[in-house]
Amino acid sequence: MTKLKLIKGMRLVAATHNPGKAREIDVLLDGNYEVVTAGALGLPEPDETESTFIGNAVLKARHAAQRSGLVALADDSGLSVAALDGAPGIYSARWAGPDKDFAMAMARVEERIEETGSREDRAWFTSALAVAWPDGPVVAVEGRVDGRLTFPPRGDRGFGYDPIFIPDGHALTFGEMEPAVKDALSHRALAFAKLKAALID
Repeated sequence: MTKLKLIKGMRLVAATHNPGKAREIDVLLDGNYEVVTAGALGLPEPDETESTFIGNAVLKARHAAQRSGLVALADDSGLSVAALDGAPGIYSARWAGPDKDFAMAMARVEERIEETGSREDRAWFTSALAVAWPDGPVVAVEGRVDGRLTFPPRGDRGFGYDPIFIPDGHALTFGEMEPAVKDALSHRALAFAKLKAALID
């Protein structure tokens, strides 16, 4: 089989209905591809039935590739909290409910930590990326960034749990950082570096 590559200029479907995630994906691809979202194509969101970030990313990428006929790129990412034994983890989006209310989700994280009585503030973001071709092949990678939590949330940039997460070596939350700064060091950026090495460079 020939080596799988993403050719500059090709049309890709980003298997997401999240505009913030779609923007980050487009930036990390350096604008070298025509990126259309699953939401824009009217593709349904599949049930995320796997038990790992990689498993769910592969599931979403395959679902979008098979239904669109395009090469699909999917991300499955989430926040894991040490005091909560790694929760919410793969359920990070579900903690925000059907309305994707991350203010509620961040409050839920704080409440759960308070219930444990733990003073542990370590947390990490994981991003698994999968690229699937309509005829079957899939390439998947994973990136992780460690840090600590802060409450109340700070900053209105980014999305999801960004306002409560301070990456190691920094004083600002992801929600306070300039997008270019976050994009250079995030879990998604680390995963993209691996993906580029595998499929682009």
